[in-house]
Amino acid sequence: MLDGGLYRLSNAPHLTNPDWVAVAMRAPNAVVCLISALALHGMTTQVPHSIDLAIPSHGQIAKVDALPIRVFWYSEPAFSAGVELVRIDEVSIRIYSAAKTVVDCFKYRNKIGLDIAVEALRRFRELKKKADFRDLVRYARICRVERIMRPYLEATL
Repeated sequence: MLDGGLYRLSNAPHLTNPDWVAVAMRAPNAVVCLISALALHGMTTQVPHSIDLAIPSHGQIAKVDALPIRVFWYSEPAFSAGVELVRIDEVSIRIYSAAKTVVDCFKYRNKIGLDIAVEALRRFRELKKKADFRDLVRYARICRVERIMRPYLEATL
């Protein structure tokens, strides 16, 4: 059993990430964001203590018992920008792209910490190609943090 009302066959292979599967099935419109997304993209040294989820402004999320979830409300077009689908344990999970995740870290720097945002930007620079920086700037404009990110971008380029 995954969670109340979510079941699997007993002879099915073990899940590599049962918490994410339960959340994806209970909240299919939510998007994995911030530290959880950084961890999946391999861009942080932080260990996520909860699953960070983005939902549209004024949206509601289904109750997921016994799972530590942090919910962040996003307005449009920031909510829809940069969403990717990944398959984990044969379940499609919506997650923000690496570039969008870095931008979101700067947007929510007061909630997660500026040090995490700067670390994410540094790791993004190490892992990504130059073309991906265009996405970073585009998402910064959409999320209205371009002015905040500009000094950090200039320092890393």
